[in-house]
Amino acid sequence: MGAAQAPAARPAQTEPAAPSAVPRTADGRPDFSGIWQALTTAAWNIQDHQAEKDVPGGQGIVEGSDIPYLPWAVAKRNENYKNRLTADPLASCSQPGVPRIMYMPYPFQIVQTPAYIALLFEYTHTTRHIRFGGAHPPGPIEWALGDSRARWEGDALVVDVVHFNDRTWFDRAGNFHSEQMHLVERFTLPGRDHIRYEATVEDPKVFSRPWKMAMPLYRRIETNVQILDYECQSFGS
Repeated sequence: MGAAQAPAARPAQTEPAAPSAVPRTADGRPDFSGIWQALTTAAWNIQDHQAEKDVPGGQGIVEGSDIPYLPWAVAKRNENYKNRLTADPLASCSQPGVPRIMYMPYPFQIVQTPAYIALLFEYTHTTRHIRFGGAHPPGPIEWALGDSRARWEGDALVVDVVHFNDRTWFDRAGNFHSEQMHLVERFTLPGRDHIRYEATVEDPKVFSRPWKMAMPLYRRIETNVQILDYECQSFGS
């Protein structure tokens, strides 16, 4: 009799990868602490754009791509673009403002406590404070970074921001807002090493309806990563 034939070997079963555990604070909240950076070209243009001199091409972060400008604001945006090399507030080392500071091509550090969150940006040594609870101070007040008040919605950090000035842009392409802008940011942690950042923009002086931008922020995991010193030098100086 012939030797019994061994049963065919079954292919090895691959276990599905476990999702990255979301880090949490002592009180059970998602812990956003760490050094993060946006890896987009939104600092040049928050909409889809082709490469041109000194501008890398890239996909936009605006949902639906279009920004619903009012007719007068379209003309203003086009004027900004034409004069962007000198008209962009960053050309004179002014504050990028919010939300632009969130997607500048430089890292920033989040320090989280139960009472507030501090964002320490490498770009121009900017510090942004987000406070939990309490009402916005009475206005009008005009700040580049606005006044930020946070609350938790489940595991999402929701930040309401008002009291802006009209001297910051969204990007180098001339997209802009007025002092009436109202921003609602939403930070969530899908995994250990990236944040989903969303911002809904409302500004009836400039836009016909609210609109939204969204992008990931990535954790910097290099050994001994840290925020470095950055000094801005204005164009032409």
